[in-house]
Parts: sequence; structure tokens; C-alpha cells
Amino acid sequence: MQGLHPTADFHHCRCAPEWLLDARQLGSACLQAVRACGLNLVQRLFYTFPSAPLGAGGMTAAILPAKSSVCMHTWSEQSAVTLPVHACNAGAGHAAPACALMGAPLSLLNPVDGTRPALQRSEVAPVATERTTL
Repeated sequence: MQGLHPTADFHHCRCAPEWLLDARQLGSACLQAVRACGLNLVQRLFYTFPSAPLGAGGMTAAILPAKSSVCMHTWSEQSAVTLPVHACNAGAGHAAPACALMGAPLSLLNPVDGTRPALQRSEVAPVATERTTL
């Protein structure tokens, strides 16, 4: 049950609106990031939520590389995104690709601010787990 769970909460994203509204478009960018990190894709799911009284619906992109998971959830009306990543068996070299997956959405979404905490599950080696800001 060893693993690394880096997460990010991005606020006030200055990206084009479709990056927060179109699950297929953002999901495709996530898939490219997964492949660029050398992870093998097992499954994917992209879902765009219908509009609500507060405005356009957000979306969820869930990507399952082998021994990892990446989910992106958007709140288009708030220009906000959450990005939880989980790398199983971090001691076997899966932590570095999981952390690298945070870079692509950060540059794509261009948030004004946010946080990037990480959680070490069943520690096997020291890893920075303090809460950091962008």
C-alpha cells in the first residue's frame, strides 16, 4: 500500500474557457502528459457536466495509467481545478512520473494561485509532504 499522492488546487485559472468546459479537450491534454511521463494507459473516462443555475457545468477527466491514477475536476464558474494524482509503489520509481504529471496542467491552466500538498502513504523513503503554494 505504499504510494505518493500529490494533489493540486488551482484557483483563478487564466486559460481559455474550453479548457475548463470540454472534458475531451482537457482529457486529451492529460493523456499526452501521461504518455510523456512514460506511463502506460489502462483506462480513461471524460465527462462534461450539464449547465447549472450558476453557469456552465464543469467536467471530470479520469485517467488510469498502470499503478497510478490522475483525475482532473473543473469548476468553470469559479475558474478552479482540483488535480489529485496517486502513484502506487512509489518506492519502485513511480513517484517521479506522478509528480511530473502536475507540470503539464499547471502550464496549461495558468492559475493565479493555488496549493500543491502531497501525502506519503505507508512511507518507505522520506518525501517532501509539506504544503506548498504555486
